[in-house]
Formats: sequence, structure tokens, C-alpha cells
Amino acid sequence: MTPQKCRVLYVDDEPAYGRLFSRGMEDDDRFSIITATSGEEALRILQDCPIQIVLTDLLMPRMDGLHLLEEIKRCWPAIFVLMLTGVDSADKAVKAMKAGAYDYILKPLDIAMVRLQLGKILQHRQLLQDTLPPAGDDYRFENMVGKDPIMFKLFEKIQQVAQSEATVLICGESGTGKELIAEAIHARSRRCDKPFVRVNCAALTESLISSALFGHEKGAFTGAATQKTGFFEYASKGTIFLDEIGDIPVQTQVALLRVLEMGSFQRVGGTETINVDVRVICATNQDMSTAVKEKTFREDLYYRINVVSLAAPALRERKSDIPLLAHFFLELYQRKSAKTISGFSGPALTRLCNYHWPGNVRQLANCIERAVIFCQGRQILPEHLPDELHNESEHDFSLTLHDSSLASVEESLIRTVLEEKHWHLSHAAEALGIARGTLYSKMERYHIQKDS
Repeated sequence: MTPQKCRVLYVDDEPAYGRLFSRGMEDDDRFSIITATSGEEALRILQDCPIQIVLTDLLMPRMDGLHLLEEIKRCWPAIFVLMLTGVDSADKAVKAMKAGAYDYILKPLDIAMVRLQLGKILQHRQLLQDTLPPAGDDYRFENMVGKDPIMFKLFEKIQQVAQSEATVLICGESGTGKELIAEAIHARSRRCDKPFVRVNCAALTESLISSALFGHEKGAFTGAATQKTGFFEYASKGTIFLDEIGDIPVQTQVALLRVLEMGSFQRVGGTETINVDVRVICATNQDMSTAVKEKTFREDLYYRINVVSLAAPALRERKSDIPLLAHFFLELYQRKSAKTISGFSGPALTRLCNYHWPGNVRQLANCIERAVIFCQGRQILPEHLPDELHNESEHDFSLTLHDSSLASVEESLIRTVLEEKHWHLSHAAEALGIARGTLYSKMERYHIQKDS
């Protein structure tokens, strides 16, 4: 069966560019090209035809690329948008990326570079689609929602880590979905048909946590009327997820270290050695290196649980996903409430995108659930949103960049990241979201050297 082509909508008020792009792509059977000569025409096409990727010129009369991007994010948040600009203008490019564009491309177009960018998006879409049934959404990876480039890097790491048996430490703020990451690792591992046991270490008292994890024998302590099986035994052959691992008391850390090193433990009050085959995934919102320095967490245990480290990004670091997540939660909660709400008004979505979300995705979900409760019409309006969203002011990055060219901003960003990563090129390239070879090329272009 021939795979379905990816539909690409090219929007430019200069028809000649559209023709050049169509001719340049006609021998690439991965894509089907549709062109439009205005933002208004593009919206009409989007209403009638499923589109996966939009390339739009930034500067167009009447409806410019930024306005079109806002409408796409409001109505079709799963679409990938690439912004085209023939003007070396940093403030416009920054606004486009901030508003949710996947990336920008300079005109005149280099078709080879455009194909590489489109191919990258195809790989990302395939990564998502491989986890779903045929009718699944194009923006979901297992149980997570996201299409921001930072999420794709995370998805790719999950895919690689899942195939190993390594212990994983997931770091991130509260509400970022650390448990969802752990579930995705288990779901894609060889243990997927075995138990996945969740343990919130912060919810267990110091006197009970060892019994909860490892079980206890009858009479081990006052109230231990019967023998109890612990979470590690329940997770046999499967995965145990230890959330808030930093809250485990020191004496329990010793027993946990033994499980990781020897694959065995003893129940509280018992002498029998119990062997288990369990993969351990941990999560924390603490700075574990500080905990080690302060002697509240064993250094040897820290190195045992930190074989592979994954970072759950804060929502403010993946703001392009806010419209996608907002629509996802809207669909979820309107079904539960038996309401029919078509979407968000422009001002409401703007407030959602401008807010800094200290509670991350969990806070956004609660916000949308509240909005659905109070919405009596067909759209979520600003008045349906919590008060804190009405006091958030948008930071205007263009105020600091209005005299800068796109090239100078890019050069400055590369230099800053290289310094932050101590000139470790692989780490810098990963932080910038580009290939190491691309970083080499840009360093050569801007004459960036370590001693410069």
C-alpha cells in the first residue's frame, strides 16, 4: 500500500514563489503541494482540506504571516507552521517563533534546505504516529501531548531509553508530566505487558515507607498483624516508578541501594532474602546534586538512579504547545460535562499563551476544566479564565531586538549557549535544537571560536 502523501500548503502573495516552490518539490513523492496567494485564501483551503504543514510568507498585505499563524494555532493547533521571510528582521522572526512557528526559513528559498526541514517534520510526525492506532491524533506520543521541538527531542530519548534496562531519573517541576514520561518508557519497553507500579514517596511517612516498598513480616512492629507484600514484589518482572525520590529517608535509601545493586531485599522484620527483577524509574522536582552535598541523599544511590537522566520541560519552555494542549483538555472536559464548545476566542487563547504557567500542564488542565464549567456558550472567552491570567503582561522581546538583525541575534544566541555549555559542541547543538554539523557551519559563518 502506497503511503499517503503529506499535504503542504505554501502561502505567498507573490505567485511566482509558489510556482517555483511547486516545481522544486514535484520530484519528491513524500509531499503534495497546494499553494495560496493570501492568508484569507489559505484559511479557506484549511477549512476544506486536511493540511499537515504550512509554509507561509511573513510579510503579506491584509493578513500577514503572524496573523495567519495565530488563526492556525487557534483552529488547527496540530499543523506544523514554517515561517518564510525575505527580510532580515529579528523582531518579526522572534514573534513568529514565540507565537508557535516550528521554525523560520529565509527567502529566496534553498529547496534542498527546505526539503531537509520538511523531512525533519515528517520524522517527528512518524515518531508520533508509530505509537497510535490509525485513527489516532498526529500530535500524541503514548500518553503525552506535544509537537514542540523540545518535546520531540524528549520523545526520541524515551524511544531509545525504553529499549534498555537502565535505571532512569526524570527531573522537572511539579505538573510537567514526569509520571507520563515514566508510563511511556514502560509502555515501549520489553516489560510493557508486566506490572507498572506507581509509588509517591512523599505521601509515605518515614515509619511506613520501608514497609510499603519492601513489605513486612507478621509481628515486625506494632499493628503488623499479618505478613504484607511490598511494592517491589508487586512490580516483579515489570517497572516500579518512585516519584519524589528525594523524600526517601536515609535508612530506606540503604535498602533501595541494595535492590539496585543486588536485585534483592528483606522484608521489614524478616531474614529471608527475596530476589526481584524490576526496572526502576525515579522522578524528582528537587535539585538532587544539592541534596547529595547536604547529605540528605546518598551519593552512591544518586549515581545508581541517575544512569539515564531525562528532563521534563516546563510549559513556559514549550509555549507553542499551549494551543494544542488547551484544545486537548477542552475536548476531554467538554465530553465529561456533555457540553458542546467549539473552541477558544482569539483573546482567550492569547491570554493562555501569554501566561507563565508556574503549575505547568497540570495547572493548564485545571484552568480549562474550570473554563468549561463556567462557559455557557459555544466558545471559551476571557471571562471564563481564572483571575491570574488577566493580570499577566506579555513580554515584548521586540523592544530589545528592534535594532538587531536576524543574523546578529543568531550569532549572539550561539555564543551564549556555547559559553553556558562550556564549549561542549554536542551539548550546545542539542540545547539549540540543531544538528552538530549545522552548529559547525554556523560557527564558521560567524567566525566563532573559543577564544573569540
